[in-house]
Amino acid sequence: MNFNEAVATALAPTGKLRVTINLGNPILANTDQSTGRPSGISVDLATELAQRLEVRVEFLVVDAAAKAVDAVTNGSADLGFFAIDPVRGAGIAFTPPYVLIEGCYLVRQNSPIRDNSQVDDSHNRVAVGAGSAYDLFLSRELRRASIIRVPTSPAVIEAFIEQGLEVAAGVKQQLLSDARRYPGLRLVEEPFMTIQQAMGVAKVRGDAAIQCLREFVAELKASGQVYALLTRHGIHGATVAPPHSC
Repeated sequence: MNFNEAVATALAPTGKLRVTINLGNPILANTDQSTGRPSGISVDLATELAQRLEVRVEFLVVDAAAKAVDAVTNGSADLGFFAIDPVRGAGIAFTPPYVLIEGCYLVRQNSPIRDNSQVDDSHNRVAVGAGSAYDLFLSRELRRASIIRVPTSPAVIEAFIEQGLEVAAGVKQQLLSDARRYPGLRLVEEPFMTIQQAMGVAKVRGDAAIQCLREFVAELKASGQVYALLTRHGIHGATVAPPHSC
């Protein structure tokens, strides 16, 4: 699909598409070690969108989802990549999800916790990245366990170990990587949530711009481009969202 001039102006009012990239989710974005620039599926999707808008793209790199949300809501970025959540939805309009990833728990090998139902206990402390999708979700779902928020998602494992916490929560792939780096840890295999990753813009950008973004994501899923990007970046454990998911 192509974007008309009015939509292009709504999405990129400065003449360039300013996109915030959250490095706190390594499934979607990382720093290219050879160039120092951000890379990953979210970077590629933003670049594709800028090409269709016929503007250049500029990346605002952050280390936490909450910072990306702030950048889009305060107007310092035009577009971001987020997990869909009703709290964020107060000011941000989401496209349908393009990728689904899993949120899981990590515990010590000798932990009595074997399934998700055992986490919400008054003696358990759960480390989460502040403002992350799983922080927002668990803040609604956990009634007895304590939530310990750390500044960024990649810092969760360090806080979990250093503070002797009972549970770490995060993206499954990140936790599996952590378990390989730190002996004596194990993943609780059953996901506690499915994280729907979407593109998001401030609602004030208007219905026409939002609808065009939704059609853009739907097209990239249907054409196989999202799947190709997952393959290109070697992302395992994430799946392309169904065509009509919302």
